[in-house]
Amino acid sequence: MNATALPPRGPRWFVAGDLDGLLGLGLDNLIQTLLILGLCRGVLGYPDSLLLGTVLPATGISLMVGNLAYAWQAHRLASAEGRDDRTALPYGINTVSLFAYVFLVMLPVKLGALGAGIGEAAAVRLSWQAGMVACLGSGLIEASGAFGAQLLRRWLPRAALLSTLAGIALGYIALGFLLRTYAQPVVGLTVLALILATYYGRLRLPIPGGLLAVLVGMALAWGSGLIRFDAAAWTSQSAQVGLRLPHLELAALWDARGQLLPWLGVIVPMGLFNLLGSLQNIESAEAAGDRYPVRSSLLINGIGTIAAAALGGCFPTTLYIGHPGWKAMGARIGYSWLNGLLMGGGCLLGLFGVVALLVPIEAGMAIVLYIGLVIAAQAFEATPRQHASAVALGLLPGLAGWGSLLLKAGLRAGGAGTASQPFSAQLLAPLQQADIWAAGAFALEQGQIISAMLLAAMLVYVIEQRFLAASLCMAVASGCAWLGVIHAWRFTQADTVLQLGWGAGGSWALGYLLMAVVFLLAGLRWRR
Repeated sequence: MNATALPPRGPRWFVAGDLDGLLGLGLDNLIQTLLILGLCRGVLGYPDSLLLGTVLPATGISLMVGNLAYAWQAHRLASAEGRDDRTALPYGINTVSLFAYVFLVMLPVKLGALGAGIGEAAAVRLSWQAGMVACLGSGLIEASGAFGAQLLRRWLPRAALLSTLAGIALGYIALGFLLRTYAQPVVGLTVLALILATYYGRLRLPIPGGLLAVLVGMALAWGSGLIRFDAAAWTSQSAQVGLRLPHLELAALWDARGQLLPWLGVIVPMGLFNLLGSLQNIESAEAAGDRYPVRSSLLINGIGTIAAAALGGCFPTTLYIGHPGWKAMGARIGYSWLNGLLMGGGCLLGLFGVVALLVPIEAGMAIVLYIGLVIAAQAFEATPRQHASAVALGLLPGLAGWGSLLLKAGLRAGGAGTASQPFSAQLLAPLQQADIWAAGAFALEQGQIISAMLLAAMLVYVIEQRFLAASLCMAVASGCAWLGVIHAWRFTQADTVLQLGWGAGGSWALGYLLMAVVFLLAGLRWRR
Protein backbone atom coordinates (compact mmCIF):
# COMPACT_ATOMS: atom_id res chain seq x y z
CA MET A 1 0.00 0.00 0.00
CA ASN A 2 1.30 3.47 -0.82
CA ALA A 3 2.14 5.23 2.44
CA THR A 4 1.35 8.59 0.92
CA ALA A 5 -2.15 7.61 -0.23
CA LEU A 6 -4.83 9.94 1.07
CA PRO A 7 -7.66 8.48 3.16
CA PRO A 8 -11.05 8.25 1.47
CA ARG A 9 -12.98 11.47 1.51
CA GLY A 10 -16.20 11.61 3.46
CA PRO A 11 -19.09 14.02 3.94
CA ARG A 12 -19.27 16.68 6.62
CA TRP A 13 -22.46 17.84 8.23
CA PHE A 14 -21.49 21.48 7.63
CA VAL A 15 -19.08 23.31 5.32
CA ALA A 16 -18.57 27.03 4.68
CA GLY A 17 -20.64 26.95 1.47
CA ASP A 18 -23.66 25.77 3.44
CA LEU A 19 -24.06 29.29 4.79
CA ASP A 20 -24.66 30.65 1.29
CA GLY A 21 -27.01 27.77 0.54
CA LEU A 22 -28.87 28.36 3.79
CA LEU A 23 -29.34 32.02 2.96
CA GLY A 24 -30.75 31.17 -0.46
CA LEU A 25 -32.97 28.25 0.50
CA GLY A 26 -33.97 29.83 3.81
CA LEU A 27 -34.92 33.05 2.04
CA ASP A 28 -36.94 31.09 -0.50
CA ASN A 29 -38.76 29.26 2.31
CA LEU A 30 -39.18 32.55 4.16
CA ILE A 31 -40.83 34.10 1.12
CA GLN A 32 -43.34 31.24 0.94
CA THR A 33 -44.05 31.58 4.66
CA LEU A 34 -44.62 35.31 4.28
CA LEU A 35 -46.94 34.59 1.35
CA ILE A 36 -48.92 32.21 3.53
CA LEU A 37 -49.23 34.93 6.17
CA GLY A 38 -50.25 37.57 3.66
CA LEU A 39 -52.71 35.50 1.65
CA CYS A 40 -54.35 33.77 4.61
CA ARG A 41 -54.78 37.06 6.44
CA GLY A 42 -55.55 39.39 3.55
CA VAL A 43 -57.42 37.14 1.11
CA LEU A 44 -58.95 34.45 3.31
CA GLY A 45 -59.39 36.46 6.52
CA TYR A 46 -57.94 33.78 8.77
CA PRO A 47 -57.50 34.80 12.42
CA ASP A 48 -54.05 34.58 13.98
CA SER A 49 -55.31 31.85 16.31
CA LEU A 50 -55.81 29.55 13.32
CA LEU A 51 -52.94 30.82 11.21
CA LEU A 52 -50.22 31.02 13.84
CA GLY A 53 -51.65 28.34 16.11
CA THR A 54 -52.31 25.60 13.54
CA VAL A 55 -51.42 26.29 9.90
CA LEU A 56 -47.87 27.59 10.34
CA PRO A 57 -46.84 25.09 13.05
CA ALA A 58 -48.00 22.25 10.77
CA THR A 59 -45.99 23.79 7.93
CA GLY A 60 -42.98 24.03 10.23
CA ILE A 61 -43.12 20.35 11.16
CA SER A 62 -43.36 19.41 7.48
CA LEU A 63 -40.35 21.56 6.61
CA MET A 64 -38.36 20.16 9.52
CA VAL A 65 -39.14 16.52 8.77
CA GLY A 66 -38.39 16.81 5.06
CA ASN A 67 -35.17 18.81 5.31
CA LEU A 68 -33.73 16.57 8.02
CA ALA A 69 -34.62 13.47 5.99
CA TYR A 70 -32.98 14.80 2.82
CA ALA A 71 -29.86 15.82 4.77
CA TRP A 72 -29.61 12.32 6.24
CA GLN A 73 -30.15 10.79 2.78
CA ALA A 74 -27.33 12.88 1.29
CA HIS A 75 -24.95 12.07 4.16
CA ARG A 76 -25.65 8.33 3.94
CA LEU A 77 -25.10 8.20 0.16
CA ALA A 78 -21.99 10.39 0.33
CA SER A 79 -20.52 8.16 3.04
CA ALA A 80 -21.09 5.07 0.92
CA GLU A 81 -19.43 6.76 -2.07
CA GLY A 82 -16.55 8.32 -0.15
CA ARG A 83 -17.53 11.78 -1.41
CA ASP A 84 -17.50 15.16 0.25
CA ASP A 85 -19.20 17.14 -2.52
CA ARG A 86 -22.75 15.76 -2.47
CA THR A 87 -25.46 18.41 -2.13
CA ALA A 88 -28.73 17.49 -0.41
CA LEU A 89 -31.98 17.87 -2.29
CA PRO A 90 -33.66 21.23 -1.51
CA TYR A 91 -37.17 21.06 -0.09
CA GLY A 92 -39.91 23.53 0.70
CA ILE A 93 -43.38 24.87 -0.16
CA ASN A 94 -44.20 25.13 -3.84
CA THR A 95 -45.19 28.63 -4.94
CA VAL A 96 -47.61 27.43 -7.61
CA SER A 97 -49.37 25.08 -5.19
CA LEU A 98 -49.63 27.85 -2.63
CA PHE A 99 -51.44 30.18 -5.03
CA ALA A 100 -53.51 27.35 -6.51
CA TYR A 101 -54.83 26.14 -3.18
CA VAL A 102 -55.60 29.63 -1.91
CA PHE A 103 -57.36 30.89 -5.05
CA LEU A 104 -58.74 27.66 -6.52
CA VAL A 105 -59.86 25.78 -3.40
CA MET A 106 -59.85 27.73 -0.16
CA LEU A 107 -61.20 31.08 -1.38
CA PRO A 108 -64.03 29.56 -3.49
CA VAL A 109 -65.11 27.45 -0.49
CA LYS A 110 -65.23 30.49 1.74
CA LEU A 111 -67.07 32.63 -0.81
CA GLY A 112 -69.55 29.84 -1.47
CA ALA A 113 -70.20 29.41 2.23
CA LEU A 114 -70.72 33.14 2.75
CA GLY A 115 -73.03 33.21 -0.27
CA ALA A 116 -75.08 30.44 1.31
CA GLY A 117 -75.59 32.54 4.42
CA ILE A 118 -73.02 30.80 6.62
CA GLY A 119 -71.26 33.02 9.17
CA GLU A 120 -67.70 34.27 8.76
CA ALA A 121 -66.16 31.97 11.37
CA ALA A 122 -67.86 28.87 9.98
CA ALA A 123 -66.91 29.85 6.41
CA VAL A 124 -63.27 30.25 7.45
CA ARG A 125 -63.31 26.83 9.07
CA LEU A 126 -64.78 25.21 5.94
CA SER A 127 -62.14 26.94 3.85
CA TRP A 128 -59.35 25.67 6.14
CA GLN A 129 -60.75 22.12 6.04
CA ALA A 130 -60.87 22.21 2.24
CA GLY A 131 -57.22 23.27 2.22
CA MET A 132 -56.32 20.36 4.49
CA VAL A 133 -58.13 17.88 2.25
CA ALA A 134 -56.38 19.28 -0.83
CA CYS A 135 -53.02 19.07 0.93
CA LEU A 136 -53.69 15.47 2.00
CA GLY A 137 -54.71 14.50 -1.55
CA SER A 138 -51.53 15.98 -2.95
CA GLY A 139 -49.43 14.12 -0.38
CA LEU A 140 -51.09 10.81 -1.20
CA ILE A 141 -50.46 11.34 -4.91
CA GLU A 142 -46.81 12.22 -4.27
CA ALA A 143 -46.25 9.21 -2.00
CA SER A 144 -48.01 6.69 -4.24
CA GLY A 145 -46.28 8.11 -7.31
CA ALA A 146 -42.93 7.15 -5.79
CA PHE A 147 -43.57 3.57 -6.92
CA GLY A 148 -44.22 4.34 -10.58
CA ALA A 149 -42.59 7.66 -11.41
CA GLN A 150 -39.31 6.04 -12.47
CA LEU A 151 -41.04 4.53 -15.51
CA LEU A 152 -42.22 7.99 -16.55
CA ARG A 153 -38.71 9.34 -16.05
CA ARG A 154 -37.24 6.68 -18.34
CA TRP A 155 -39.72 7.46 -21.10
CA LEU A 156 -39.26 11.24 -21.13
CA PRO A 157 -36.04 12.73 -22.52
CA ARG A 158 -33.97 15.03 -20.31
CA ALA A 159 -34.94 18.07 -22.41
CA ALA A 160 -38.60 17.47 -21.56
CA LEU A 161 -37.93 17.30 -17.84
CA LEU A 162 -35.48 20.19 -17.53
CA SER A 163 -37.20 22.60 -19.92
CA THR A 164 -40.48 22.34 -18.01
CA LEU A 165 -38.62 23.13 -14.82
CA ALA A 166 -36.82 26.01 -16.51
CA GLY A 167 -40.10 27.55 -17.69
CA ILE A 168 -41.40 27.62 -14.12
CA ALA A 169 -38.05 28.97 -12.88
CA LEU A 170 -38.03 31.77 -15.46
CA GLY A 171 -41.61 32.81 -14.85
CA TYR A 172 -42.50 32.29 -11.22
CA ILE A 173 -38.97 32.82 -9.84
CA ALA A 174 -36.64 34.79 -12.12
CA LEU A 175 -39.11 37.16 -13.81
CA GLY A 176 -41.19 37.57 -10.68
CA PHE A 177 -38.20 38.71 -8.65
CA LEU A 178 -36.73 40.70 -11.53
CA LEU A 179 -39.89 42.82 -11.60
CA ARG A 180 -39.59 43.35 -7.87
CA THR A 181 -35.92 44.24 -8.30
CA TYR A 182 -36.76 47.01 -10.77
CA ALA A 183 -39.62 48.21 -8.61
CA GLN A 184 -37.03 48.87 -5.86
CA PRO A 185 -33.89 49.56 -7.93
CA VAL A 186 -31.68 51.12 -5.25
CA VAL A 187 -31.79 48.01 -3.10
CA GLY A 188 -32.56 45.42 -5.77
CA LEU A 189 -29.92 46.30 -8.34
CA THR A 190 -27.16 46.75 -5.79
CA VAL A 191 -27.85 43.37 -4.24
CA LEU A 192 -28.09 41.84 -7.72
CA ALA A 193 -24.65 43.22 -8.62
CA LEU A 194 -23.15 41.64 -5.50
CA ILE A 195 -24.72 38.27 -6.28
CA LEU A 196 -23.56 38.32 -9.91
CA ALA A 197 -20.01 39.37 -8.95
CA THR A 198 -19.61 36.70 -6.26
CA TYR A 199 -21.49 33.76 -7.83
CA TYR A 200 -20.78 34.25 -11.53
CA GLY A 201 -17.61 36.34 -11.28
CA ARG A 202 -16.21 34.18 -8.44
CA LEU A 203 -15.10 37.28 -6.58
CA ARG A 204 -13.46 36.23 -3.31
CA LEU A 205 -14.51 38.19 -0.24
CA PRO A 206 -13.83 37.83 3.50
CA ILE A 207 -17.46 36.71 4.06
CA PRO A 208 -19.83 34.66 1.88
CA GLY A 209 -21.31 36.63 -0.99
CA GLY A 210 -24.88 35.75 -0.09
CA LEU A 211 -24.43 36.99 3.48
CA LEU A 212 -22.84 40.21 2.26
CA ALA A 213 -25.69 40.78 -0.20
CA VAL A 214 -28.31 40.36 2.54
CA LEU A 215 -26.47 42.68 4.94
CA VAL A 216 -26.01 45.36 2.27
CA GLY A 217 -29.63 44.96 1.21
CA MET A 218 -30.84 45.42 4.78
CA ALA A 219 -28.69 48.52 5.21
CA LEU A 220 -29.96 50.05 1.96
CA ALA A 221 -33.57 49.19 2.75
CA TRP A 222 -33.39 50.89 6.14
CA GLY A 223 -31.24 53.77 4.88
CA SER A 224 -33.41 54.55 1.86
CA GLY A 225 -36.64 54.46 3.83
CA LEU A 226 -37.94 51.36 2.09
CA ILE A 227 -38.67 50.02 5.56
CA ARG A 228 -39.14 52.06 8.74
CA PHE A 229 -39.54 51.22 12.38
CA ASP A 230 -43.22 50.89 13.24
CA ALA A 231 -43.79 50.66 16.98
CA ALA A 232 -47.37 49.40 16.64
CA ALA A 233 -46.40 46.69 14.15
CA TRP A 234 -43.44 45.67 16.30
CA THR A 235 -45.63 45.38 19.40
CA SER A 236 -48.28 43.41 17.51
CA GLN A 237 -45.84 40.93 16.00
CA SER A 238 -43.81 40.55 19.19
CA ALA A 239 -46.97 39.52 21.01
CA GLN A 240 -47.30 36.57 18.63
CA VAL A 241 -43.96 35.07 19.68
CA GLY A 242 -44.35 31.90 21.73
CA LEU A 243 -44.22 28.14 21.40
CA ARG A 244 -47.18 26.68 19.54
CA LEU A 245 -46.97 22.92 19.17
CA PRO A 246 -49.26 21.46 16.49
CA HIS A 247 -51.67 18.63 17.19
CA LEU A 248 -53.45 16.08 15.04
CA GLU A 249 -56.49 17.39 13.17
CA LEU A 250 -57.85 14.03 12.05
CA ALA A 251 -61.39 14.86 13.18
CA ALA A 252 -61.40 18.03 11.09
CA LEU A 253 -60.07 16.07 8.12
CA TRP A 254 -62.80 13.46 8.52
CA ASP A 255 -65.48 16.15 8.75
CA ALA A 256 -64.19 17.61 5.48
CA ARG A 257 -64.22 14.34 3.53
CA GLY A 258 -67.26 15.51 1.57
CA GLN A 259 -65.18 18.31 0.09
CA LEU A 260 -62.77 15.92 -1.62
CA LEU A 261 -64.79 15.15 -4.75
CA PRO A 262 -65.69 18.74 -5.76
CA TRP A 263 -62.04 19.75 -5.72
CA LEU A 264 -60.46 16.76 -7.42
CA GLY A 265 -60.11 18.96 -10.49
CA VAL A 266 -57.55 20.99 -8.56
CA ILE A 267 -56.16 18.36 -6.19
CA VAL A 268 -55.25 15.76 -8.84
CA PRO A 269 -53.50 18.14 -11.26
CA MET A 270 -51.62 19.87 -8.44
CA GLY A 271 -50.63 16.51 -6.94
CA LEU A 272 -49.31 15.46 -10.34
CA PHE A 273 -47.68 18.86 -10.71
CA ASN A 274 -45.78 18.38 -7.46
CA LEU A 275 -44.95 14.75 -8.26
CA LEU A 276 -43.61 15.52 -11.72
CA GLY A 277 -41.93 18.68 -10.52
CA SER A 278 -40.12 16.67 -7.84
CA LEU A 279 -39.16 14.12 -10.46
CA GLN A 280 -37.71 16.89 -12.59
CA ASN A 281 -35.75 18.21 -9.64
CA ILE A 282 -34.25 14.76 -9.10
CA GLU A 283 -33.28 14.82 -12.77
CA SER A 284 -31.83 18.29 -12.27
CA ALA A 285 -29.74 17.07 -9.33
CA GLU A 286 -28.43 14.14 -11.37
CA ALA A 287 -27.47 16.48 -14.20
CA ALA A 288 -25.47 18.46 -11.63
CA GLY A 289 -23.64 15.33 -10.45
CA ASP A 290 -25.77 14.05 -7.56
CA ARG A 291 -27.82 10.95 -8.32
CA TYR A 292 -30.59 10.19 -5.81
CA PRO A 293 -32.93 7.19 -5.67
CA VAL A 294 -36.28 8.23 -7.05
CA ARG A 295 -38.52 6.14 -4.80
CA SER A 296 -37.15 7.19 -1.41
CA SER A 297 -36.80 10.82 -2.51
CA LEU A 298 -40.45 11.01 -3.56
CA LEU A 299 -41.63 9.13 -0.48
CA ILE A 300 -39.97 11.64 1.82
CA ASN A 301 -41.69 14.38 -0.14
CA GLY A 302 -45.11 12.76 0.10
CA ILE A 303 -44.79 11.92 3.79
CA GLY A 304 -43.85 15.52 4.57
CA THR A 305 -47.01 16.77 2.85
CA ILE A 306 -49.21 14.16 4.55
CA ALA A 307 -47.76 15.17 7.93
CA ALA A 308 -48.62 18.81 7.22
CA ALA A 309 -52.23 17.93 6.36
CA ALA A 310 -52.66 15.68 9.40
CA LEU A 311 -51.52 18.52 11.67
CA GLY A 312 -53.76 21.15 10.09
CA GLY A 313 -51.61 22.49 7.24
CA CYS A 314 -53.04 23.46 3.86
CA PHE A 315 -49.98 23.70 1.63
CA PRO A 316 -48.06 20.80 0.05
CA THR A 317 -44.31 20.61 0.29
CA THR A 318 -42.15 19.52 -2.60
CA LEU A 319 -38.60 19.07 -3.78
CA TYR A 320 -37.43 22.55 -4.65
CA ILE A 321 -36.10 23.97 -7.85
CA GLY A 322 -32.50 25.03 -7.28
CA HIS A 323 -30.21 22.07 -6.55
CA PRO A 324 -27.60 23.10 -9.20
CA GLY A 325 -27.61 26.64 -7.82
CA TRP A 326 -27.01 25.52 -4.24
CA LYS A 327 -24.30 23.14 -5.43
CA ALA A 328 -22.60 25.90 -7.42
CA MET A 329 -22.63 28.04 -4.27
CA GLY A 330 -20.72 25.33 -2.41
CA ALA A 331 -23.67 24.14 -0.30
CA ARG A 332 -23.54 20.48 0.68
CA ILE A 333 -25.56 18.92 3.52
CA GLY A 334 -25.62 21.50 6.30
CA TYR A 335 -27.78 23.97 4.41
CA SER A 336 -30.59 21.40 4.36
CA TRP A 337 -30.76 20.39 8.02
CA LEU A 338 -30.09 23.94 9.19
CA ASN A 339 -32.93 25.20 7.00
CA GLY A 340 -35.26 22.57 8.48
CA LEU A 341 -34.40 23.50 12.06
CA LEU A 342 -34.55 27.26 11.50
CA MET A 343 -37.72 27.30 9.42
CA GLY A 344 -39.43 24.71 11.58
CA GLY A 345 -38.42 26.50 14.77
CA GLY A 346 -39.54 29.86 13.37
CA CYS A 347 -42.98 28.47 12.53
CA LEU A 348 -43.37 26.81 15.92
CA LEU A 349 -42.27 29.94 17.79
CA GLY A 350 -44.25 32.46 15.73
CA LEU A 351 -41.14 34.43 14.80
CA PHE A 352 -41.79 35.23 11.17
CA GLY A 353 -43.86 38.33 11.75
CA VAL A 354 -40.92 39.89 13.60
CA VAL A 355 -38.39 38.64 11.02
CA ALA A 356 -40.37 40.25 8.22
CA LEU A 357 -40.09 43.60 9.97
CA LEU A 358 -36.29 43.31 10.17
CA VAL A 359 -35.34 41.64 6.89
CA PRO A 360 -37.31 42.78 3.84
CA ILE A 361 -37.54 40.36 0.95
CA GLU A 362 -35.76 42.93 -1.24
CA ALA A 363 -32.57 42.41 0.79
CA GLY A 364 -32.05 38.91 -0.53
CA MET A 365 -34.31 38.37 -3.50
CA ALA A 366 -31.36 38.51 -5.91
CA ILE A 367 -30.26 35.12 -4.53
CA VAL A 368 -33.55 33.59 -5.64
CA LEU A 369 -33.26 35.34 -9.01
CA TYR A 370 -29.82 33.76 -9.40
CA ILE A 371 -31.29 30.32 -8.73
CA GLY A 372 -33.88 30.87 -11.46
CA LEU A 373 -31.14 31.78 -13.92
CA VAL A 374 -29.09 28.69 -13.02
CA ILE A 375 -32.05 26.38 -13.58
CA ALA A 376 -32.93 27.99 -16.91
CA ALA A 377 -29.32 27.78 -18.09
CA GLN A 378 -29.01 24.15 -17.01
CA ALA A 379 -31.92 23.16 -19.25
CA PHE A 380 -29.77 24.14 -22.24
CA GLU A 381 -26.37 23.12 -20.86
CA ALA A 382 -27.32 19.62 -19.68
CA THR A 383 -29.14 18.57 -22.86
CA PRO A 384 -27.74 17.81 -26.31
CA ARG A 385 -27.19 20.95 -28.37
CA GLN A 386 -29.51 19.78 -31.12
CA HIS A 387 -32.38 19.65 -28.58
CA ALA A 388 -32.18 23.40 -27.85
CA SER A 389 -35.39 24.15 -29.76
CA ALA A 390 -37.23 21.49 -27.75
CA VAL A 391 -36.01 23.12 -24.55
CA ALA A 392 -37.23 26.51 -25.78
CA LEU A 393 -40.66 25.04 -26.60
CA GLY A 394 -40.86 23.46 -23.15
CA LEU A 395 -40.29 26.86 -21.53
CA LEU A 396 -43.42 28.39 -23.02
CA PRO A 397 -46.29 26.77 -21.03
CA GLY A 398 -44.66 27.76 -17.73
CA LEU A 399 -44.22 31.33 -18.93
CA ALA A 400 -47.82 31.35 -20.17
CA GLY A 401 -49.02 30.09 -16.80
CA TRP A 402 -47.13 32.85 -15.01
CA GLY A 403 -48.49 35.42 -17.44
CA SER A 404 -52.00 34.12 -16.84
CA LEU A 405 -51.49 34.53 -13.10
CA LEU A 406 -50.47 38.18 -13.62
CA LEU A 407 -53.35 38.82 -16.00
CA LYS A 408 -55.96 37.55 -13.54
CA ALA A 409 -54.37 39.46 -10.67
CA GLY A 410 -54.61 42.62 -12.80
CA LEU A 411 -58.26 41.95 -13.57
CA ARG A 412 -59.02 41.47 -9.89
CA ALA A 413 -57.14 44.67 -9.04
CA GLY A 414 -59.28 46.47 -11.64
CA GLY A 415 -62.48 45.45 -9.88
CA ALA A 416 -63.35 42.22 -11.68
CA GLY A 417 -63.78 38.95 -9.84
CA THR A 418 -66.46 40.17 -7.44
CA ALA A 419 -70.03 38.99 -6.95
CA SER A 420 -71.27 41.98 -8.95
CA GLN A 421 -68.61 41.63 -11.66
CA PRO A 422 -67.50 37.99 -11.82
CA PHE A 423 -65.05 36.65 -14.35
CA SER A 424 -66.87 35.71 -17.55
CA ALA A 425 -66.37 35.24 -21.28
CA GLN A 426 -67.12 38.95 -21.74
CA LEU A 427 -63.56 39.66 -20.53
CA LEU A 428 -62.02 37.84 -23.47
CA ALA A 429 -63.20 40.01 -26.38
CA PRO A 430 -61.64 43.35 -25.29
CA LEU A 431 -58.41 41.56 -24.36
CA GLN A 432 -58.32 39.87 -27.75
CA GLN A 433 -58.83 43.22 -29.48
CA ALA A 434 -55.69 44.38 -27.63
CA ASP A 435 -53.89 41.31 -29.03
CA ILE A 436 -53.90 39.59 -25.64
CA TRP A 437 -55.09 36.05 -26.23
CA ALA A 438 -56.23 35.34 -22.70
CA ALA A 439 -58.13 32.20 -23.67
CA GLY A 440 -54.89 30.63 -24.91
CA ALA A 441 -53.04 31.67 -21.76
CA PHE A 442 -55.76 30.20 -19.56
CA ALA A 443 -55.64 26.97 -21.59
CA LEU A 444 -51.86 26.66 -21.29
CA GLU A 445 -52.04 27.42 -17.57
CA GLN A 446 -54.12 24.31 -16.88
CA GLY A 447 -51.91 21.25 -16.67
CA GLN A 448 -48.94 23.34 -17.77
CA ILE A 449 -46.31 20.96 -16.42
CA ILE A 450 -47.79 17.99 -18.30
CA SER A 451 -48.29 19.82 -21.59
CA ALA A 452 -44.79 21.32 -21.43
CA MET A 453 -43.20 17.90 -21.00
CA LEU A 454 -45.23 16.35 -23.80
CA LEU A 455 -44.49 19.21 -26.21
CA ALA A 456 -40.76 19.21 -25.44
CA ALA A 457 -40.55 15.42 -25.69
CA MET A 458 -42.43 15.51 -28.98
CA LEU A 459 -39.98 17.98 -30.50
CA VAL A 460 -36.98 15.97 -29.25
CA TYR A 461 -38.36 12.93 -31.06
CA VAL A 462 -39.06 14.97 -34.21
CA ILE A 463 -35.50 16.33 -34.18
CA GLU A 464 -34.23 12.75 -33.84
CA GLN A 465 -36.63 11.68 -36.63
CA ARG A 466 -38.39 9.29 -34.25
CA PHE A 467 -41.76 10.25 -35.65
CA LEU A 468 -43.69 7.34 -34.16
CA ALA A 469 -42.55 8.34 -30.66
CA ALA A 470 -43.56 11.95 -31.42
CA SER A 471 -46.95 10.68 -32.57
CA LEU A 472 -47.35 8.77 -29.31
CA CYS A 473 -46.61 11.96 -27.31
CA MET A 474 -49.35 13.79 -29.13
CA ALA A 475 -51.76 10.88 -28.74
CA VAL A 476 -51.17 10.99 -24.98
CA ALA A 477 -51.69 14.76 -25.05
CA SER A 478 -54.93 14.25 -26.97
CA GLY A 479 -56.19 11.80 -24.35
CA CYS A 480 -55.24 14.11 -21.50
CA ALA A 481 -57.01 17.04 -23.18
CA TRP A 482 -60.12 14.96 -23.88
CA LEU A 483 -60.40 14.08 -20.18
CA GLY A 484 -59.72 17.68 -19.13
CA VAL A 485 -56.40 16.93 -17.46
CA ILE A 486 -54.77 19.66 -19.56
CA HIS A 487 -56.07 22.85 -21.21
CA ALA A 488 -59.79 22.51 -20.44
CA TRP A 489 -60.80 25.42 -18.22
CA ARG A 490 -63.78 27.36 -16.97
CA PHE A 491 -64.37 30.63 -15.17
CA THR A 492 -65.13 30.86 -11.48
CA GLN A 493 -66.07 34.12 -9.83
CA ALA A 494 -62.46 35.33 -9.56
CA ASP A 495 -60.31 32.79 -11.36
CA THR A 496 -60.00 30.14 -14.05
CA VAL A 497 -59.88 26.49 -13.03
CA LEU A 498 -59.36 23.12 -14.65
CA GLN A 499 -62.49 21.46 -16.00
CA LEU A 500 -62.25 17.70 -15.72
CA GLY A 501 -64.78 15.64 -17.61
CA TRP A 502 -65.33 13.38 -20.60
CA GLY A 503 -64.77 15.49 -23.69
CA ALA A 504 -64.03 18.61 -21.64
CA GLY A 505 -61.07 19.55 -23.82
CA GLY A 506 -62.45 18.33 -27.11
CA SER A 507 -60.98 21.04 -29.38
CA TRP A 508 -57.48 20.64 -27.98
CA ALA A 509 -57.84 16.87 -28.11
CA LEU A 510 -58.71 17.04 -31.80
CA GLY A 511 -55.79 19.35 -32.51
CA TYR A 512 -53.34 17.02 -30.77
CA LEU A 513 -54.89 14.02 -32.52
CA LEU A 514 -54.28 15.63 -35.89
CA MET A 515 -50.68 16.32 -34.88
CA ALA A 516 -50.35 12.64 -33.96
CA VAL A 517 -51.66 11.67 -37.41
CA VAL A 518 -49.17 13.99 -39.14
CA PHE A 519 -46.24 12.47 -37.23
CA LEU A 520 -47.55 8.95 -37.80
CA LEU A 521 -47.66 9.54 -41.55
CA ALA A 522 -44.21 11.14 -41.41
CA GLY A 523 -42.92 8.06 -39.60
CA LEU A 524 -44.38 5.70 -42.15
CA ARG A 525 -42.92 7.79 -44.96
CA TRP A 526 -39.50 7.85 -43.25
CA ARG A 527 -39.41 4.06 -43.00
CA ARG A 528 -39.87 3.58 -46.74
